[in-house]
Amino acid sequence: MRRGTQAERRQLGETFASLCRIESPSGRERECADWVAAELDGMGVGVEEDGAGPAAGSDVGNLLARLPGRGAESILLCAHLDTVPLTAPVEPVVVNGGWENSGDGILGADNKAAVAVILELVRRLRGLPEPPEVGVELLFTVCEEVALRGAKAFDASRLVSRFGYVFDHASPIGEIVVASPTYYRIVADVHGRASHAGIRPENGRSAILAAARGVAAMRIGRLDPDTTANVGTISGGTNANVVPERCHVEAETRSIDASRAEATATEMVDRLQEAADASECDLDVTVERMFEGYRTRARDPQVALAELALRDCGYEPRQIATGGGSDANALQTSGFACTNLANGTERNHEPTERVSVDALEGMLEVAIALVEHAPAVMGDGPGT
Repeated sequence: MRRGTQAERRQLGETFASLCRIESPSGRERECADWVAAELDGMGVGVEEDGAGPAAGSDVGNLLARLPGRGAESILLCAHLDTVPLTAPVEPVVVNGGWENSGDGILGADNKAAVAVILELVRRLRGLPEPPEVGVELLFTVCEEVALRGAKAFDASRLVSRFGYVFDHASPIGEIVVASPTYYRIVADVHGRASHAGIRPENGRSAILAAARGVAAMRIGRLDPDTTANVGTISGGTNANVVPERCHVEAETRSIDASRAEATATEMVDRLQEAADASECDLDVTVERMFEGYRTRARDPQVALAELALRDCGYEPRQIATGGGSDANALQTSGFACTNLANGTERNHEPTERVSVDALEGMLEVAIALVEHAPAVMGDGPGT
């Protein structure tokens, strides 16, 4: 496998920077989607937009494109167009060998590094004398950062590939996610009774106190190697001199073991209910399974191909379990085999987010190697 030329590496950086400058928080991905579609159209690749936008809560649907190969087989490469909310404009700069935002906010490398890599993969493949042996399907999803809504609304039966990949794990290139958790979200509203805190406090029933007792009774943090629980927000009350009538709590739990995730969610709700009852308050609670987890067998074809491609690019493969979800969860749940590969980004969702130039270029080389070696794993012939 040849390393990209200086011009190709420069083009990758320019594509990445252009994508990062486009604001595309979850639900407002239209401008970014149109830019991606225009780039693909300029390379002679048609793009289809599905109707998932309204269901996902976005102003645009998921994008699907296909780059045919010489044979019948293909693999899928998937990336999401949205980012977490921006707190500052994005102006990408290279500092000490890595891309950063010059402003005080996220860079958007999660997941625009992968979007850029897929676009430049297409550019490289279109420049070859003949198409690759194995074709490539391209899926760009919306609203991944809000419980994978875009991928969950996508009709996976439209895919013709045998399996696919997302590049959406912020860890060193070489890591292959073979297990991802089932995730439950808990939203609770505690209803008490308002009263003057200085004159008639005994007549009040503090919703905040009830919620606090419930949270204090929960087991929070890492419960075992595969299971975590967290209370992320708590809010309520109207004024310091009023016994608070209402309190809102949002929490989550996730586990590689689906039954453990469900049991922990039940336990957390039980603690809230017990505290509400003891405080003579009412509790309204909603528990929603936001996405399902998966385990991939260590020798499944997509894992074998990933290991082959990584080694060809000089990376030592390492199979890992993660506490995070990705579009791979949604596609797996839909019956489509998909594996999440580490993309080398650092501190995603944080103002100090970055991705090294080497990692960005390395991700592209891995993507190319996946296409080159796919025939060997799929049984269509030797890898190139």
